[in-house]
Amino acid sequence: MTASVKILIALTSHGDLAGLRPTGYYLAEAAHPWHVFTEAGYTVDFVSVAGGEPPIDGADLSDPIQKAFTEDPAVQAQLAVTPTFAEVDQADYDAILFAGGHGAVFDFPDDPDLATLARDLYERGGVVAAVCHGPAALVGITLSDGSPIVAGKNIAAFTDSEEAAVGLTDVVPFLLQSTLEKQGGKHTGAADWQPHVVTDGHLVTGQNPASSTGVAEAVVKVLRH
Repeated sequence: MTASVKILIALTSHGDLAGLRPTGYYLAEAAHPWHVFTEAGYTVDFVSVAGGEPPIDGADLSDPIQKAFTEDPAVQAQLAVTPTFAEVDQADYDAILFAGGHGAVFDFPDDPDLATLARDLYERGGVVAAVCHGPAALVGITLSDGSPIVAGKNIAAFTDSEEAAVGLTDVVPFLLQSTLEKQGGKHTGAADWQPHVVTDGHLVTGQNPASSTGVAEAVVKVLRH
């Protein structure tokens, strides 16, 4: 059964942190889920906001999983030419995971094709997952009944406390935790940098890079339920 499961890992295309420094997707937040999903026997594809090769941030090649991800020829071939959300059929996938990195808060919320794909996948029972700044994607997703996808849902995301700790409270376009709470999300957080994963139905969210593996494991659990 597992061989037929396909998961989409979604990546930001935004590479500039408000002129301060380059950014992009946080490598661990794609690599660790990729590792969990492939170990489970699932097929993993990638998608990005602008298509092409997405920018990377936060790489740590002393981590064997990140190193394996960057050295896997099939993964690298996929990442060089990622499709846009408009070019992907959500019906082909059982789940989507939005990886974080600060770039995500700049381009995930405003991509209508991202929002449509995730809504349609979610409303047919697929799993929508996001980690760290990846839940920025959820900010832009409205369900068919007009409600935000996070309304009334238990969620986790990069906390306002963590944003303050990295000194970027006044740099990011919005604070992720606060924004999701304003949309009706029931946010819980662990201490800064501690892993924290929340599953509510088929919505799975995680707080920070340390939560990447746990989010992916939670997705696998939901898919096998």
